[in-house]
Amino acid sequence: MFWALLVLAIGLVLLWKGADLLVGGAVGLAERMGVSQLVMGLTIVAMGTSAPEVAASIAAAVSGKGDIAIGNVYGSNIANLALVGGLVALLRPLQVPAGTLRREIPAMLGVALLLWLPLHDLTTSRVDALLLLLVFAVLVVYTVRTARATRTNRPAEPSHVAAKPVRTLGRDILSMAFGLAALAGGARMAVYGAVAIGTRIGLSDAVIGSTIMAVGTSLPELVTCVVAAVKGHHDISVGNLVGSNIFNTLLVVGAAGIIHPFTIGARFAGGPDYWIMIAVSAGFGMAAVLGRRTIGRIGGTVLLAAYAGYMVFLLSGTGPV
Repeated sequence: MFWALLVLAIGLVLLWKGADLLVGGAVGLAERMGVSQLVMGLTIVAMGTSAPEVAASIAAAVSGKGDIAIGNVYGSNIANLALVGGLVALLRPLQVPAGTLRREIPAMLGVALLLWLPLHDLTTSRVDALLLLLVFAVLVVYTVRTARATRTNRPAEPSHVAAKPVRTLGRDILSMAFGLAALAGGARMAVYGAVAIGTRIGLSDAVIGSTIMAVGTSLPELVTCVVAAVKGHHDISVGNLVGSNIFNTLLVVGAAGIIHPFTIGARFAGGPDYWIMIAVSAGFGMAAVLGRRTIGRIGGTVLLAAYAGYMVFLLSGTGPV
């Protein structure tokens, strides 16, 4: 048990540090291109903070642990919106851009509903995975084009970033390379440690993926969103949460299925865990609507209470088996 805990801890640290390096390098490159904070949050930052989910789910799928792979996606999506979103809203009211409320949040809910199609037969084939990746590519292109069109129609914003690039191009590329390497190694260690601990205490693969792995791989989102919210960069914070969920649903499941098709338990194919993810996604959007594009402390408290209820559901024996 001691060695399993140590391996899990080292794996999660590598995942977190790897994501941090990857995001730092990617953001540095984006800043040179003059990309807006919202686009950065929805694409580059979201991709960087979702990298642990990609790596961990691929490692789980290759190891024949399909329930951990998909449980990690469901659990991370719920943790991003309910746990991370709730904590950030408690620290500082979370302002949701009007465009995000009209476009990206409905898209997040839509792709979550779309996930039922490739999973309803309890198997994710390479064809299913390819379709998810194609939808993902279309959404990314649409998001970038829409943001660019909106940006060109607005008066130019003062660019404090382009004034003096602190990092060199080579340093950004090295940061991304080391980040990817740390993610690959950390994912394998985290999967091994989580499975060993969960098995030892009698947890199923589904619960391991939805709790230990999901919370561990959501740490980059938590740190990124808290820092962004405290600094007043709400576009990055909201974009990261919504973008990460879209990435998890399409890119993580698609990448894992392309590399190694996997099977899952019935509870993940239209079962209660699936509908809890849908309900939390809808609830996050509803909180923004009711708060007039601001998720305040009351909304944050409700989101955290929903996450606590989900944990009770998983660990009480009524959750996935």
